[in-house]
Parts: sequence; structure tokens; C-alpha cells
Amino acid sequence: MGCCVSTSNRSNGDAGPSSCLELGLCCQKKERKALSDHVVSLHKLSSLPNRIIANGKSRSSCIFTQQGRKGINQDAMIVWEDFGSEDVIFCGVFDGHGPHGHLVARRVRDSLPVKLLSFLHSSEFGKACFKRDVKAESGEAENDFSAEDEVNSMWREAFMKAYKAMDKELKSHANLDCFCSGSTSVSVVKQGPNLFMGNIGDSRAIMGSKDSNDLMVAIQLTVDLKPDLPKEEERIKSCKGRVFALQDEPEVPRVWLPFDNAPGLAMARAFGDFCLKEYGVISVPEFTHRILTDKDQFIVLASDGVWDVLSNEEVVDIVSSAPSRTSAARVLVESAAREWKLKYPTSKMDDCAVVCLFLDGKMDLEESDGDEQCYSSATIQSNNHSGNPVESDDGKKSEPSLRRNFTVRTSEENETFGVGGGESVNVEDGTSSAAEDQNWSGLEGVTRVNSLVQLPRFSEEKPNS
Repeated sequence: MGCCVSTSNRSNGDAGPSSCLELGLCCQKKERKALSDHVVSLHKLSSLPNRIIANGKSRSSCIFTQQGRKGINQDAMIVWEDFGSEDVIFCGVFDGHGPHGHLVARRVRDSLPVKLLSFLHSSEFGKACFKRDVKAESGEAENDFSAEDEVNSMWREAFMKAYKAMDKELKSHANLDCFCSGSTSVSVVKQGPNLFMGNIGDSRAIMGSKDSNDLMVAIQLTVDLKPDLPKEEERIKSCKGRVFALQDEPEVPRVWLPFDNAPGLAMARAFGDFCLKEYGVISVPEFTHRILTDKDQFIVLASDGVWDVLSNEEVVDIVSSAPSRTSAARVLVESAAREWKLKYPTSKMDDCAVVCLFLDGKMDLEESDGDEQCYSSATIQSNNHSGNPVESDDGKKSEPSLRRNFTVRTSEENETFGVGGGESVNVEDGTSSAAEDQNWSGLEGVTRVNSLVQLPRFSEEKPNS
């Protein structure tokens, strides 16, 4: 799409003060070359340093993905260090669904961070940041809104605009059909002690932290945005969309068209899925800001293939007890794969993608060559096993295999599960609590389901209700 971001230096004078909660976006000079010295375009992303999208590690993180048994791997992930500034890190996990979900997830992975940078470096953001410095110097910083509140507001605006622009790009993409395909997104920006998060769908972010007894505990950072959350269900129904669960999946609420038992989307917010955008499904992220403390150890972002079989506490235990930080993401995915076989032996394992970000910025100081080679081999084996094509998000290149994508059921399966026959179980109003501290599970106590049930069958005459 040629989405470009101009991030050239804006001042030739002395470096400004390190205020703005250390945003590092206000005319500060950097000793070494970083993203802010260049104009970035999507087709040049692969050449950027400190940006990883495949199994591996960075200075402060490790990432790993493994294909499930439903077809091509539809998960995507990214860690981008020196994200506009040397002390900023962007992390994201994106879980695609539908016939072209893998392409949607990759497109979001590549384009969303650039869009976020674009809004952060916009003139309005820069002026607001500069004004806050002036107030601080003139002794007028103490007012109704603290500097933290102002920064939080601007980051929120940047996330909102970036997500909106991302969905607009997908809708207008000439070679990528997102009508019945889409993707989740959980994205985190760490800047010093500040953590800014945007989330749509059911991918999740948690944090491993130490309590007062110096024991590791799990803190859920995002909420799985499922259709049966009271706020989500109310919005969908007000837009004439329907929310109910299938008879064989009574604990999995889905979003349906008002005139057809399709597509049965198992989340309330997503990129793409434009067949449902007029019926209550949105791409507006839930934005949160958190101040990190010395007790906070690491952050884990993962797709629902992990959360379907592992609890938040189990994930924190696995990561904290991994043989090395470098292998933490891989060990977590392997643990999830074992749990799939134990808990759901008759179900097809879902794709898994994990990002582990260690908040002290350190990885393993000592690592033998053998360990590194073993990890590289696992990475190569996983990538080869996935059967993914060469990176492409425009849909022009054909896939290396024509295996069926099980994200959408066949008509024979729909007859088996009663889809289209009107047999369903409605989700009762008010069955879900909106408590912020509750761990909303992507799937609990039922066999594995798909994000979509079937494609809608549009005709000139809609069935009478």
C-alpha cells in the first residue's frame, strides 16, 4: 500500500529535555542510527534492524510460533526494538481467521506498527509534547491534568487512530479479501516504566510479577473480547446482529448475521470481517496504560491456541522456570502442544504464537553454541513444517499447498452440527460479569472450536424472520 512514515529528525539544535515521561519523541538526538533517522515504508521493513517476525530472539525478548493441525499457520507475531526511539519496544501477536486469515494477520503485523509510529510522530503530537515541556520549565506543570494523564491521552489517541486506519486499509485493499476473513490483535508498547496496550479479539497479554512474598504471580493485562461480555453483546444486538452459541458448543458465544446463521464469529472485535461490521463487530481497541514496577518481571503475549489449554498461572510458571530466557517462548508453545494432546485428543490443535518480553532488558548472558544451534534447528524445523509461503500479504502468490483450511466448516459438517437448521442455544443476557479482574478464558471446558463456522450465503431475498 506504500504506507510511509516520515521520521526524520525535526531539530538541528541541542537535544531537548528528557521529559514527556521519557517518550523520546521530542527533538532528542540519538548517538546511534535508529528508525527516527529514516523514512520507513512497508516494502523495506524486512531490512530494518531490531525487528523480528520469525522464531528467534532479540536483546530483551524471544518469540516462537508453531502451526496447528487446521491448515496453514494463521498466527503472526512481532518484536520491534528501537521503535521510534532507542528505549521503546513494540510487541504484537495477531491471530487470523477465515479463508485469508493468514494474509490478514501478516498485513496487520507489518502495517499496524508503522501506522502507530506515523501518528506518534505527527505534528499535533509533537506540538503537544513540546507544550508540556514549556509548562514544566515555567513552573505551570501542576494543573488539573498531570503530565502522565496527558501522555496517556495522546497514546490512547495514537492507538485509536492506528487501529482505525488499519481496518480502513484492509477494507480498501485491492488484492486481499477481508469480507469473511480477519485477525485479532494484541499490541504492547513499552517505553521506560510505561506500558501502553491495545487489544481486539481474544489474543491475550499477561505479566509475570512478584508479590510481597517474592513469589511469582500472574497479572492479566487484557480482556478477551468475547461476544457475551455485556457491553459487547449490547452493542452487537443494538446493531441487529445476533449473539448465541451452537448446541454442541454452549459455552462459545458467536456473532451471526441477522438474516443467516453465518458466519458465527467467536469474538466481538476484529480487524477485517466486514460482513459483520454493520452488525456490531468493531475494530476499536481496548486501550490500557500501566506503570511498571521493580516487581514486574516479564510480559507474555499469545494467541488463543495457548490460552485454550493453559491458564495465566501455568503460563507464568512455565516461562519463569524455562531452562533459559532464550528458549522461554519455545518451551511455552511445546507445553501448550502437549496439553492439546492430553485435554483434547480428538480435536485439531490450534496455531500457537508467543512473545516473551523480559522487562529488565536482559537475555541469557551465557549460552553455549550447542544450545543456540539447537534452538536454530527447532526454528528451521518449525518454519519448514508450517508450510507457509514466502512472505506476501497481497494475495497474489498461490499457497504452496492446497490443503483445506479448517477455520470454516464444510456444508456436511454444518449439517452434522445443526448449522442452518435453526438448532441453537441462545446466550442469556447478563450471564457474564464485567469485573475487570476476572480472567476471561478464550475456551474452557469444551472441545476446540473454530473462530468462524461458515461463510454467509447472500441472496437477493433474505429469509423471513
